Order: sequence, then C-alpha cells, then structure tokens
Amino acid sequence: MRVASDWKDYEILDMADGEKLERWGNFLLIRPDPQIIWKEKSFKDKWGQANARYNRSNKGGGGWQYKKRLPESWQIKYKNLTFNIKPMGFKHTGLFPEQAVNWDWMIDKIKNSKRSIKVLNLFAYTGGATVACLSAGAEVCHVDSSKGMTLWAKENVESSGLKDKPVRFIVDDVIKFVQREIRRGNKYDAIVMDPPSYGRGKNGEVWQFEENIGDLINLCTKVLSDKPLFFLINSYTTGISSRVLENMLLLNMNKYKGKITSGEIGLPMKESELVLPCGIYGRWES
Repeated sequence: MRVASDWKDYEILDMADGEKLERWGNFLLIRPDPQIIWKEKSFKDKWGQANARYNRSNKGGGGWQYKKRLPESWQIKYKNLTFNIKPMGFKHTGLFPEQAVNWDWMIDKIKNSKRSIKVLNLFAYTGGATVACLSAGAEVCHVDSSKGMTLWAKENVESSGLKDKPVRFIVDDVIKFVQREIRRGNKYDAIVMDPPSYGRGKNGEVWQFEENIGDLINLCTKVLSDKPLFFLINSYTTGISSRVLENMLLLNMNKYKGKITSGEIGLPMKESELVLPCGIYGRWES
C-alpha cells in the first residue's frame, strides 16, 4: 500500500465505528467510511471538537449536521498546490487526499522526463491530477461530464497560481471525447483516469465500471503518443482488486516497453499505526 503521509493541512485524527474524524486545514469534519469496522475510539475527547458531521439517512443519501461555524468554502495546501474545499452532498469535500501519492508520482515522472508532456485527465473531477501535472510543467486536457466540477477544477488551477499554464477544460462524455480525439489524430504522452463505479454523461450516457472500463482503456491506447510516459488508473469501485487494473494494463499496453504495478492507496491516522485503505490503482510507466 502507498500511504499519503506528506500532508500538513489534512490529517485523520481518529476513526472508529464507521466514521473518521478529519482535519481539513482549521476545520474538523466527521464523515462515514465503510472500511472502518472497528468500534474503539483512540481519542474520544477529540470528536466533540468537530465543526460538522455527515449523517447517512436510512432512506438513502444523507446530509451535514453543523455543530460549529464552518465557511461555505476554504483552502488547504499540499506542498505547492492549493485546493478549495467545500462540504457537498453525499459526504464529499471536493478532494481525495489519498491521491497525493499519485500526484507526487506523476510530478516526478513529468519532471524527470526532460521533455514536453501532454496529459489527458479523464473523469477529472475537481482537478487534483490536473493541478499536479500542470505544476510539473505538463500540458493538460481535463475532461469531465459535470460543468460544476469543471468550474471547481478551474478554481483550483487558479488558486495554485497555474491559470496561465497550458490547460484545456472539456465538459463532455469521456468515451465520446476520446473517440473524437482518435478521429482528429490528437495524441497524449500520459493518461490519467478515475472512473466512477456508475455514472451518467451530460446527455444521459450510462457508465458502469465493469461493463465499460475495458473498452475505454483500449480506446485510450489509440490516443497515446509513440513514446508514452505513463498510464494511471484509479478506482474506488467496491469488490474490484488492484490486480484487475494491472491485468487490464497488461492486456492493453503490451506493445509498449514499460513496467506495470498495482496496489492500494491509503491515509495514515495521526499518532497511531492505523492506516485507512482508500482505493486502488494500476500504473503503466515507461
């Protein structure tokens, strides 16, 4: 497991009984997490300091319960990157801090390539990977079907001082966009994707991970340059092993010389040896 342990503005303070107590900058949030199946709290006194808690509803969904003052949005930093945090529906804040391990890896790959790199970021959400790759000197094409998330990504790029860097923001269905890029003959040196388990495109297109991921990976190989740098797949789909992502890359990247790895990513708990598993990845790299 690769653990995102270099944060200063984010940390898990405690976790127990299906919930985690997190510090996002100056504010504390309690959010549910299905991986936390143990009952014992390590630091009981800290839980009462939370600004807000996300409560799940028995009827599905849920909502935030605010206990102390909390702004509509605020900023946190990861090294030289700045992100805008906003508590939103379905417990999210607009950032997955465990992805920092992938940001560091991509930044390192891009900087050490010693050449111009074009990155295609699919299901790009609020642009964590976009910000990271731009900061390393890459050109990025950011694609997501949600206009709201794309606007949020633009905020993160601007807050990180990168608005003058070469980035394209595309609000579109990912598969349709890649198909058009194939017809146009556009090529990319690196591909990042963070596909949902289930989703709908802006025109109602249905996405299901198990049904569609193989075809998308195959499509993406057709927009790779002759000397690709990396291909990164993230997933939070329940029941999918990281080895599945590795297998998909083995099947689709066999014409390129490179290394394929896979595994879990996680977050450490402060003053503890506990680590929270947060998702899986598969990586091909030259």
